[in-house]
Amino acid sequence: MPFAFHYAARSDVGMVRSNNEDSGYAGPHLLAMADGMGGHAGGDVASSTVIAALVELDGESLSGRDASTALLERIRRANAEIGQRIHDEPALDGMGTTLIAMLRTGETITLAHIGDSRAFLVRDGQVSQVTKDHSFVQNLVDEGRITADEAKTHPQRSLVTRVLTGADDDEPDLVVRQGRAGDRYLIASDGLTDYVARETVDEVLVQTADPAECAERLVALALRAGAPDNVTVVVGDLVDMARSAAPPTQPQVVGAAAAQRRGTRPIPTTPAAKAAALTAAATGDDGDDTDDAVALAEEGPRSRRATLLRVAAALVVTAVVLAGGSYAAYAWTQQQYYLGARDGVVTVYRGVDQTLGWLSLSSPEYATTIAVDDLPPSYQQSIESGIEVADRADADSRVDELRVQAAACRYARSQGDPCRTVAPTWVEPTPTPTPTPTGSPSPTPTGSGLPTPTASATLPKNVTTPTLPPPS
Repeated sequence: MPFAFHYAARSDVGMVRSNNEDSGYAGPHLLAMADGMGGHAGGDVASSTVIAALVELDGESLSGRDASTALLERIRRANAEIGQRIHDEPALDGMGTTLIAMLRTGETITLAHIGDSRAFLVRDGQVSQVTKDHSFVQNLVDEGRITADEAKTHPQRSLVTRVLTGADDDEPDLVVRQGRAGDRYLIASDGLTDYVARETVDEVLVQTADPAECAERLVALALRAGAPDNVTVVVGDLVDMARSAAPPTQPQVVGAAAAQRRGTRPIPTTPAAKAAALTAAATGDDGDDTDDAVALAEEGPRSRRATLLRVAAALVVTAVVLAGGSYAAYAWTQQQYYLGARDGVVTVYRGVDQTLGWLSLSSPEYATTIAVDDLPPSYQQSIESGIEVADRADADSRVDELRVQAAACRYARSQGDPCRTVAPTWVEPTPTPTPTPTGSPSPTPTGSGLPTPTASATLPKNVTTPTLPPPS
């Protein structure tokens, strides 16, 4: 009986990462997923290198035994290429990748696995995991030191013990399984399995008939769970083409392996041409950037649900940041003070002399009895513009000084003289020539409340210090 995979591949960068280090592939005869590591040191390079080495197998007719040999040979070749890239580019030192690859020949599935990515089988409505993690916590579980439930939250759960790093002894596990029509396979990176409960994954796998919809739902669930890591899933249903609708024939490449090319175009139909096109597209080196160049179907359009989840999460984060920043800024403004004019009198304000739309960032703290018109002209201009002060105590001190200025100004005017400034320490008015007194100064009234002016300030010769009213 002719068999093939009915397949779909989807990938998302996740809620935190800026680049996708996962690579996925889905085709009629091959399902593969690689989760790169090494960050900007080259995790995406490692994963895409492995996928590029495998895609040619999707166009070859192989027997079961040949499939095992061919799959291992391609993986070893890809691993050697990773080692060579690290040798040629020291900045890539530390990169590596997990890998799960399923190559179908007839009803036989040859599965290669290394790392902590996982593969699942759905058969007769039951879901089982068909890979075992190559990880530190899995070793602890195997030794009976922790339980499987404890492994889910163990602080070293992401520590892998075997991956493809370019070393000579990097070798995957290889298993040959007998498939059945109706089997469903899922390959997933830990961006899904670490953040979505196994029961939820099983439910989606069993209840969602279409592979593309199933893949999209799983990615959307991971994003809803806030997965910070890249999320990649590959779903393949093993179908009997004699009894089922024709499955898709155009492979899908997602994640880092597809980052070089965008869009969906037809691929060649002959095995040789298909292999050449797949390899060129997966590596991003096809030598032709025109619209007529052959490229793989990249990851399918993100589902509306996943897009809405991502947008909603971004809006929530933005709102929280803005709210926190706005509150901190507003709290700071309420620790500031300035002097201004209100209803013709000097007023102490709390806040800053600014508005944001309809919101004023200041409010009157208290009004004095000092009329703005009683002050010297230069002080009137300063009050109208607002005089900044350090704190409430500084504001009170400035009010006392302005009270002196107003009293001196009123007295001078009552004597028919122009109002002149008694300069406090915080103002440097424009110096005004003062005639030198030739006679004895006028007697000073008893009980004067005006402080003795500073050395830099000189009262007019015919102005005596007035008796001030009690402070209000």
